[in-house]
Amino acid sequence: QGNLIVSGGGIVQPGGSLRLSCQASGRHFSGYEMDWFRQAPGKEREFVAGVSWNGRNPYYADSVKGRFIISRDVAKNTVDLQMNNLKPGDTAVYYCVATDTIRTDNQYWGQGTQVIVSS
Repeated sequence: QGNLIVSGGGIVQPGGSLRLSCQASGRHFSGYEMDWFRQAPGKEREFVAGVSWNGRNPYYADSVKGRFIISRDVAKNTVDLQMNNLKPGDTAVYYCVATDTIRTDNQYWGQGTQVIVSS
């Protein structure tokens, strides 16, 4: 587990938005791919979105394409996930993950943050 601090979770109604933030502490993660994963109640953990070490090449799970935007600020050692048009199916605990581009088995996971989408 790495030093990744996750914030921004909460409870929103369907169609609402949230912005999750992952801030590294204790070290820098330049050269790491940054990803967001989530785990919904009763379901397996799944990939949500990722961005390359240089802040480009964002990619998304099909379920969130067109609704979520991942971005990172390498200098500030942060990665964000803007979540728009949230659906009840987005309810999950969200995790920030850093993966060493060179040593891909070198991973750091942040503490999860709860996102609940409900009317």
